[in-house]
Amino acid sequence: MNTYLATIAASLAVSLCSLSSAFALWLPAARLKRIVPFLVALAVGVLLGDAFIHLIPDAVARQGSVSTVCMTALIGVFGFFVLEKLVRWRHDHNVDTRPAGSEILPLAKMNLIGDAIHNFVDGILIAGSFLADPALGLTTTLAIVAHEVPQELGDVGALLRGGYAPKQAVLYNFYCSLSVVPGALFTLLLSQVAASSLVVLLPIAAGGFIYIAASDLIPVLHERSTLRHLGGQSASFALGIAFMQGIVVFEQSLLAH
Repeated sequence: MNTYLATIAASLAVSLCSLSSAFALWLPAARLKRIVPFLVALAVGVLLGDAFIHLIPDAVARQGSVSTVCMTALIGVFGFFVLEKLVRWRHDHNVDTRPAGSEILPLAKMNLIGDAIHNFVDGILIAGSFLADPALGLTTTLAIVAHEVPQELGDVGALLRGGYAPKQAVLYNFYCSLSVVPGALFTLLLSQVAASSLVVLLPIAAGGFIYIAASDLIPVLHERSTLRHLGGQSASFALGIAFMQGIVVFEQSLLAH
């Protein structure tokens, strides 16, 4: 019972990290508009860094076959391509149902879907760690919290760029973060099934992140090509990758102790 309570508490703590993006509610609209492109660039770095530095290597360590993991990641990319086609088809067929000025772009919806899947995977990792050892569960939770904060900042930037108002972006991002809890409950109830599903879910999540970053977010960054945006967005992109690399080092040091 203590393990179950600790797992749920840790999952809720990770979900609450999404509220770190609430700063968007207090920034003046003009300033928020200026920083959104840099938040989107941060999101690109975090998503690609998470996919290539964290999710895919973790999947390879569990699966043992690089080619199988790469193929599964490609299936993830393909799946998100089909999913976005469906989202855009629905968007196109309902274009007259909302004013043009308040349309929500598909990139925002895709980001929410990808984030929800990723958080579900985080829930599996948290619960699996607590079931193995409470100390391991705590270190895993701390590592996930560390990479959630920069990711949530980038996610909210993507949602704002996709047409959501600041309050909507923060709330919807929080709702997606709650998928950590069902992932944890799924593992607590069906631990063997959940553990084996990670070899599929990790590379699929990675494929989704690669697709969202490359297909939806990077083209947005090319809308502004001034020297200021080149320098600022490149620095934000690199910072996102650096965050993910630093978190991997942090995770390894936690596990070593």
